Parts: sequence; C-alpha cells; structure tokens
Amino acid sequence: MTHIENEIKQLKDSVIEMWNLVLSQLHRAKECIEENDENLANEIIINEKKIDAYELKINMDCENILALFNPVANDLRFILSVIRINADLERIGDYARSIAKIIREEKKSFSKESLEKTNISGMLSVAINMLSNTLTSFENENKNTLQFVFKSDSALDKINKHANEIITELIKKYPDQIPNHLNLLSIIRRIERMGDQTKAIAEEIVFYLEAKVLRHQKKKDKLI
Repeated sequence: MTHIENEIKQLKDSVIEMWNLVLSQLHRAKECIEENDENLANEIIINEKKIDAYELKINMDCENILALFNPVANDLRFILSVIRINADLERIGDYARSIAKIIREEKKSFSKESLEKTNISGMLSVAINMLSNTLTSFENENKNTLQFVFKSDSALDKINKHANEIITELIKKYPDQIPNHLNLLSIIRRIERMGDQTKAIAEEIVFYLEAKVLRHQKKKDKLI
C-alpha cells in the first residue's frame, strides 16, 4: 500500500466512525421524542462535541493529503467528496442536537395523538434508514441502493409539506397546547432537513464513484 493509499484509508475510517456516531444520535433522538427523556436529550447535546471534533479532524486530514500528495483523478474526487460529506454529517448532527434541546426545554410530553398524526417517529425512521443506506454505499463503494435515498427524501418532503395543516388542526383542537405543537413543527422541519443533507451525501457518493454531478439536476433526471 502506497503512502497516499494508507492516508486515504485512514481518512475513510475516520469518516465511517463519524457517520456511525451521527447515526447513533438519530437513534437517540427518536427514542428521546417517544419517551420525552431529558437525560437522553442531554447525552445527545454532549455527544455533539464529539461530532464537531471529528469534523475538524477530517477537514485537517483532507487539507494535509491535498498539500502533501497532490492527489489526482479518483483520489482527488474522493477527497473533495469527503470534504462535503463531512460538512453534511456535521449539519445532521446539529439537527439532532437541536431536537434534543427542544425536548429538554419542552414542559409537557408530546401526546400520543400528536405523535401519531404528525408521524414524527416514522419520519425519523426514514431519516435513519437513509443515512444508514448512504453509509453502506460509502463503505462498499456501491451506488446501487442509493435510489432509495432519493425516493425517501421525496417522502419526507411530502410529510413536511402537510405539517402546517396537521399542526393547525391540533392547535385548533387543543388551544392550550400551542407551544407544544409548535415545537413539534420545529422538529418536523429539522427531520426534513436531515433528509436534504442525506440526499446531498448520496449525490457526493455518486460523484466520487462515477464523477456525475447530480446536485443541480432535476429529480427526474437523477439516474444512478
């Protein structure tokens, strides 16, 4: 194994470690919402510092490889993709932390009815599956399952689109719980953004594997 191959392998290992940490944050966020667990919310907030540390390390590693080895072709595409994936993973971690802060500051538990109508647990399950799917694709350097990510992001967009209507109905039915329901809406928005970031990660994986730039294409043209 050449010097640059060894550096790239170590870089990939670091990205996978960060990816798994972000995934664990999403699993905790789902449990935190369902159980209204303040202690779990605190764990998520604390762990965000680890994600930030990974982001800084990975960025520095990318800069060092670019400076020391002047990578070209596939190696260069990999480094460029990792820089962008690293930023997207950090943002997803930020959204998980934001959800945890909402749970920690919420005075009342979310009702079973509101959780069912908004389908927040289902949304988070989709977001988790999307991120897990992209991780598998990144690890195995296989793009064949990434179409699932694009379809799932569309599903999250549809749920988000109807969120205002659902929350409005809940507020009308329970006017004494307005802050509670507005917090639910904030959580829905963040989950939808998680989907957007994960879709961007999928696009970077395709760029790396096939040098296809998907970010500015229409959804109907995204053939992978």
